[in-house]
Amino acid sequence: MPSKKTDAPKQGEAAGTQTPDRANTNAKLQSLEADRSDATGHALRTNQGVRIADNQNTLKAGDRGPSLLEDFIMREKITHFDHERIPERIVHARGTGAHGFFQSYGNHAELTKAGFLQDPEKITPVFVRFSTVQGPRGSGDTVRDVRGFAVKFYTDEGNFDLVGNNMPVFFIQDAIKFPDFVHAVKPEPHNEIPTGGSAHDTFWDFVSLVPESAHMVMWAMSDRAIPRSLRMMEGFGVHTFRLINAEGVASFVKFHWKPSQGVHSLLWDEAQKLAGKDTDFQRRDLWEAIETGDYPEWELGVQIVPEADEHKFDFDLLDPTKIIPEELVPVTPLGKMVLNRNPDNFFAEVEQVAFCPGHIVPGIDFTNDPLLQGRLFSYTDTQLSRLGGPNFHQIPINRPVAPNHNNQRDALHQHTVHRGRASYEPNSIDGGWPKETPPAAQDGGFESFQERIDAHKIRQRSDSFGDHFSQARLFFQSMSPTEQQHIIKAYSFELGKVEREAIRAREVNEILANIDLKLAAAVAANLGLPAPKAGTVQVKGSKLAESPALSQMNHPGVVGIKGRKIAVLLADGVDAGSVDRLVKALEAHSARIMLLGPTSAPVKAAGGKALPVDASMEGMPSIMFDGVLVPAGKAALDALGASGLAKHFLLEAYKHLKAIGFAKEGKVLVDALGLKEDKGLLLGDDQKTLDAFVKAVEGHRVWEREAAAEAVPA
Repeated sequence: MPSKKTDAPKQGEAAGTQTPDRANTNAKLQSLEADRSDATGHALRTNQGVRIADNQNTLKAGDRGPSLLEDFIMREKITHFDHERIPERIVHARGTGAHGFFQSYGNHAELTKAGFLQDPEKITPVFVRFSTVQGPRGSGDTVRDVRGFAVKFYTDEGNFDLVGNNMPVFFIQDAIKFPDFVHAVKPEPHNEIPTGGSAHDTFWDFVSLVPESAHMVMWAMSDRAIPRSLRMMEGFGVHTFRLINAEGVASFVKFHWKPSQGVHSLLWDEAQKLAGKDTDFQRRDLWEAIETGDYPEWELGVQIVPEADEHKFDFDLLDPTKIIPEELVPVTPLGKMVLNRNPDNFFAEVEQVAFCPGHIVPGIDFTNDPLLQGRLFSYTDTQLSRLGGPNFHQIPINRPVAPNHNNQRDALHQHTVHRGRASYEPNSIDGGWPKETPPAAQDGGFESFQERIDAHKIRQRSDSFGDHFSQARLFFQSMSPTEQQHIIKAYSFELGKVEREAIRAREVNEILANIDLKLAAAVAANLGLPAPKAGTVQVKGSKLAESPALSQMNHPGVVGIKGRKIAVLLADGVDAGSVDRLVKALEAHSARIMLLGPTSAPVKAAGGKALPVDASMEGMPSIMFDGVLVPAGKAALDALGASGLAKHFLLEAYKHLKAIGFAKEGKVLVDALGLKEDKGLLLGDDQKTLDAFVKAVEGHRVWEREAAAEAVPA
């Protein structure tokens, strides 16, 4: 096709005087333009041209009832969304996984008839996939984002998939809005920027216009969005589910995963640097922990609410933007999960694993949470594109340990050779097999909870879903002063990337001002906006002034430094005896030690002995460690003090509030760096000093240092 420059009419030339060739070319260009779409001034319609009256709510049986399959608008919208990307997942594309097992603490038959929760001797295999939400497969591990936390239980009664996140709430209340949210948080369509983050106009435009997102955005701006390790994240089922016992008595439950190593996060400066220096930081950390036998553990627990107490709270149990504060309903431990085996093949297992919230077993059932109801349809539909048809359950990582005989045959990628001539039920040709199992029989068939529903078909949200700010306020007020400052900085950084001032102002004045005026004023000051004097709505009061369970500071994990990564800095002239003592002492605590040199070449100890190193300080920077030790040896200390690389390593560790221990003669180096001793910056060679170092590493950060660390260059 000729270029536009050649085909365009010359200045002053009328369109009617164009040559036939030029007219034909312009007609072709106009036909191409006809395929372009501009929605400005047009009504919202379905793909079939039907005007949409309500794009906010799924069609339900009553405002708190189940979503209806006949909702063609919701199904069309989510079906299109599910098939937008192939073969990579649309969301949660960047992930990693591991095998392990679950073991119940006891017989929980009074709560559920699910077999894997009734026998403490039963070992149930599991596969877990952790993921980020926004970015593609090639994005970084440490971006500010929600983390997926999906567990597949291979139970004797079939597969149960608990598909959750590391945050207990979500951005929206109804599944019909999920495509809108994801389109907003994804890279902007004109330039595919930013990858893996939410600091851009379309995300903040959406959430500032959708106040139901306020609580989840608060979590996403907290340290929860930049976990230190996948091993140090809580997990949540997000939705309210039901557990049902053999007598048919049901209880509402919220699922929780509590990590044995505590809940810890990166600092924002660390997270940004790690995204460039080690894109695979978190998947590498999980892999290495399992390979070295530091098996990650979580405790599975539930918050239990009897059916009779469904409406006793000042929020709606069916609202996925709400938590049940643990101070109101404590978490009851059910069992533990241990991850003890890495995948043999990333693609075959991590990429092909298919999680679906609709995969449940007898004793577990759904509620009418409108976000959950949409997910029950969406996840299975997505696998049809990703995994090539309806037989994805035959892929080894998805295959249940329970037999799965039925009459669903043929289709793409059918690997089972079915015997028998009858592929229908009932039949007499094959003796009627496979047959139904009555619910009342031993090992009975699945039976849905018999919830009575008497309601009109309606597109409407319950008034009980109308409070969008009280729990966001509870979350912020439950944070320590340190965590609150991190949240203020996160909002300021993210909104500072937004180009349109109207969006920044809307988020501050119409969202943050309704959560906390001090928060709004601090963010406004950082953005150069006037501080709001009042909120725009009357916020519902809460029964709790704060919930300590929400603060990471209150989840330190097990005592000790098992699995924590410690750097020991070496240079020529180091005292080999000092190095040996430090290594043995740390190994006694089951820490993971790495000896780092100026380069990857061995260093020469004071007596002339060559000491191999594990890596260079450049190749393994301080951001990859939980603590740093500098052994004795005057010549080595002088060499470290003369090395810009070593000085940066130590200053950066100090700035990131890491525990740092120096041999006693290292005081000269500490003074040269301009650092001050504190509970985590220690000088000495004795056991008391080493014990104090271990205690500081155990605490994860030296938070008391944060103000002093602000003055240290990045």
